[in-house]
Amino acid sequence: MKSLVLEKVNELSLRDFPIEKSEEALGAHDVRIKMHTVGICGSDVHYYTHGSIGPFVVKDPMILGHEASGTVIETGSAVSTLSVGDRVCMEPGIPDPNSKATRLGMYNIDPAVRFWATPPVHGILRPTCVHPEAFTFKLPDAVSYGEAAMVEPLAVGVHAATKAQVKPGDIAVVLGAGPIGLVTALAAIAAGCARVYVTDIVDRKLEIAASLHPAITSVNVASESIADRVSRDTGGWGANVVFEATGSPRAAQGIFEPLCPGGCVVLIGGQSEPIAYDAGAAMVREARVENIFRYAHVFPRCVDMLASGTIDVKPLITRTFEFDQSVEAFEIAASAPPSDVKMQILLPQ
Repeated sequence: MKSLVLEKVNELSLRDFPIEKSEEALGAHDVRIKMHTVGICGSDVHYYTHGSIGPFVVKDPMILGHEASGTVIETGSAVSTLSVGDRVCMEPGIPDPNSKATRLGMYNIDPAVRFWATPPVHGILRPTCVHPEAFTFKLPDAVSYGEAAMVEPLAVGVHAATKAQVKPGDIAVVLGAGPIGLVTALAAIAAGCARVYVTDIVDRKLEIAASLHPAITSVNVASESIADRVSRDTGGWGANVVFEATGSPRAAQGIFEPLCPGGCVVLIGGQSEPIAYDAGAAMVREARVENIFRYAHVFPRCVDMLASGTIDVKPLITRTFEFDQSVEAFEIAASAPPSDVKMQILLPQ
């Protein structure tokens, strides 16, 4: 089937690509899905430009894409919650149901998880896929295909806010105004934060952040210290939660500076190398530190929040491309235009 294939670093092609029969076989508990919308994630772009992320190395041609929505076109014999014609979004990681991590409820950190567009597993920038019913979620009428394809990145932010144990009235700082930083800010507000400071060094990104919700305050850290700003606004106390969503070692060095005593730091951004960690700053605050790897148990919550209007991700979808423009779309995404948050690709219907 025609797919967007990463041939090697900096080389993409749209071509017919053979899918293994075992991957296309419909099991009793599976559904076959016709793809509709697929978002371009930072990890997809990183594989395109670098060929690897940490231990995950692209050694053979690989189909990209993991943020997706579509329509069920076939159901397995034991499927009971989905029907042909249902609009759905899909959680892209399939764990081993018998692993200890899965049995403990931490299926996202199951070492055997098979995650779309993570080598050697293919992604879903292709016409159809087969996916387990348990990781496929029916969409309410109020949620569009585009919004549904945003559930995957939103799940990261909701998982982060959950791990932070946000309480009503908390003050939060989100370092980084990229897509994950922005959905984290929205998730923190939905969880109860009264104010969220979002930092970056690009004014246009900060303008987008400030436009998303009245509770968001943008701070350009190229010209203003976030620690000083939060200290001034909180009477010297600090923020209850700091979310690190830049993936920048330099930004991560200062994660404890805006944090109040007893506060929580949540590390979301993937670091390509070890980072400096100020153990003394953490100690004197008795800071709690949480780490995020993707998400678990939050997709239905995200769908419900989109349906109710609790979270609005529509302003984050800044550009769409037709499937035949996929290579061009990735070239543009790799250039990191400051006015774009999330680019999506629409497959033929």
